[in-house]
Amino acid sequence: MTEIDTDVLVAGAGPTGLMLANWLTRLGVRCVLADHKPGPTHESRALAVQARTMEIYDQLGLADRVLAGGLQITQLAPGYRRRAFGTVRIGALGEGLTPFPGLFVFEQSKNETLLTEHLAELGGQVHWLHRLTALDSDAGGVRATLAGPDGEVTVRARYCVGTDGAGSAVRTLRGIAFDGITNDHFFYVADAAGVTGLVEDAVNIRPAPADIMLTFPMGPGGHHRVIGLVRDDDGDGALTEQDVRTRLSSVFGVEYAATDWFATYRVHHRVARVFRDGPVFLAGDAAHVHSPVGAQGMNTGLQDAHNLAFKLADAVHGRAGDDWLDRYEAERRPVALRLVRSTDRVFEAVTSESAVARLVRQRAVPVVGPVIVRTIPRISGASRFFEYLSQIRVHYWLRPGSGGRRGRVVGRRLPWIGENFAPLRDLTWQVHAYGKYDKPTAQRIERELALPVHTFGGTAGTLLREGLFYLVRPDGFVAAAATAPAAVEAFRRELPINTQFVAST
Repeated sequence: MTEIDTDVLVAGAGPTGLMLANWLTRLGVRCVLADHKPGPTHESRALAVQARTMEIYDQLGLADRVLAGGLQITQLAPGYRRRAFGTVRIGALGEGLTPFPGLFVFEQSKNETLLTEHLAELGGQVHWLHRLTALDSDAGGVRATLAGPDGEVTVRARYCVGTDGAGSAVRTLRGIAFDGITNDHFFYVADAAGVTGLVEDAVNIRPAPADIMLTFPMGPGGHHRVIGLVRDDDGDGALTEQDVRTRLSSVFGVEYAATDWFATYRVHHRVARVFRDGPVFLAGDAAHVHSPVGAQGMNTGLQDAHNLAFKLADAVHGRAGDDWLDRYEAERRPVALRLVRSTDRVFEAVTSESAVARLVRQRAVPVVGPVIVRTIPRISGASRFFEYLSQIRVHYWLRPGSGGRRGRVVGRRLPWIGENFAPLRDLTWQVHAYGKYDKPTAQRIERELALPVHTFGGTAGTLLREGLFYLVRPDGFVAAAATAPAAVEAFRRELPINTQFVAST
């Protein structure tokens, strides 16, 4: 039996596991990444990459590859049945908020291929065809058994992260509950070519009294991802592609020539009871699953991986104690809970078969929808819609530096002003100051805390304030804000050596 000693065992080489392995390797953490599959996924599966994920790819040095291999969507086309109300420029709503306004089609298969290739460039590899069969804790962390084509492999690691999907073996072996529900409705997903009846180059969203259709453009030739409810319309006792073709044509006036991929599924809304169980962590679909509303599932997992990687690196390299790792659950589980609750509410609104819900969809949507589409660009605060959709508005609860409450900037991803993201590529804790700042304090921070201080000309209309110093984590989130007299001591308390924190949902 082969034995491997490592820092982190990552079980599951989907997008989340591959992202985690990339970051751990980049941060100098030894890791073993294993998956029972023979290689990266071939089906497109999860489709869209949000702005926050693009920022993470940029920090990893891969954003240009995503842009080159993907398709940017800048418009939404809401409608009703066969009618489109017009378009909403989501790219315009995100301008000035991120370097990557819009929505990017870069399907799961491409994410997995890109991350697998980049991991190899970093010197790492994936142990394909290795299935996790046993997982136990011991004094040194975990002892796992992988069943591979050449026999069993024993892996001893300080930590294990389950990134092995909704049916997670890691979660099952640890006995962690997966709380939530499974919706009664069946949905279909089709990657279709030669699609007609849609607004091209836009995300089409069309409800009907007893139906819903959501589409994403995937390239030339009328290539679209089409999602919706599927029912046994022909009464043959099976949910087939012909049932979908019939409903799309009769309800929405949408036709297509052929499909590259077609599948039916039921939607789950579930969150793991805990994201950490001693030396074992859960991330991605192993930790949370929800409806595809908003195209945020894969993105949330990729952001889990980004968050956890830096914390594991701090623990492995001795910069922080083991308690520091509790912050992962404290920060990411509330995000998952909020996402599941919000998508569940939207999902219920568009699928409910109650008389009231049907009446609203039949009478109110055709009347109110066009008005909303025309007025959204002029509504003050409409950009919040983009912030939520793109996941740049995530707000963590941090340690009780301000009475246990989050601040306007503290706990959020650093507001973008056009130049202040470049230093994040250094992957270090750092301090930012904007406009006029106290130079002696900046020098004292660099001297006593050994942190680089980056200064910028102004705040560009963001929530950042001139005169304050901001402590920015390596993952781009603001850990603290302080005036010049308080900055050094305030920041000292927030650095990894101090492991107190507040967890809240």
